[in-house]
Amino acid sequence: MAPPNDDNTAAEVDEDPTPKRHISSILFVIGVDSVGTVSASLLTYASIQALQPDLIINAGTAGGLKAKGASIGDVFLASHVAFHDRRNPLPKRDIYCIGLRQAFSTPNLAKELNLKVCKLSTGNSLDMSPQDAAGINANDATVKDMEGAAVAYVSDLMKVPTIFLKAVTDIVDGDKPTADEFLQNLATVTAALDQAATQVIDFINGKTLSDL
Repeated sequence: MAPPNDDNTAAEVDEDPTPKRHISSILFVIGVDSVGTVSASLLTYASIQALQPDLIINAGTAGGLKAKGASIGDVFLASHVAFHDRRNPLPKRDIYCIGLRQAFSTPNLAKELNLKVCKLSTGNSLDMSPQDAAGINANDATVKDMEGAAVAYVSDLMKVPTIFLKAVTDIVDGDKPTADEFLQNLATVTAALDQAATQVIDFINGKTLSDL
């Protein structure tokens, strides 16, 4: 995608094509071994090309900020996604690098499943450097991951509605080493994420995009 030519900082996924058609195919994009924005971008693009989904769900784990109210095991729907580790101060390049995008709006889903809604920030490191922390705070994010904004970038290009489901494994502004806390909570939190993802699929079943 070329850098934006105006001052818009968010691009909303186009809902117009077939909002009343029932959702028949859903693509799950998850990071397992090949984590990070490059793998996420490639996987999302190739999967859209091959499967032509009606909806994408990017489900995965994330670090949470206790200063923003996140706790271990919380499952969030992201309202907006952006990058926090791409820095370029040149005019308009800064907006492009941050890449703020709005997730597909699902107010009925969030209400029915009582899911918390927050902003998601994406970078390519598990830990949080001072520069990353500044970017995350600038993005007003509650959770940080390593895929979301890359998935949003590709799905926006391809005009596929996308939602982001993130479960908190570690507190990035806490007092425990990130890697240790992540590994300690991974099994329990992924089980909670699996349950939430199943509930999301059950809710979506038989509905149209506009029902979400």
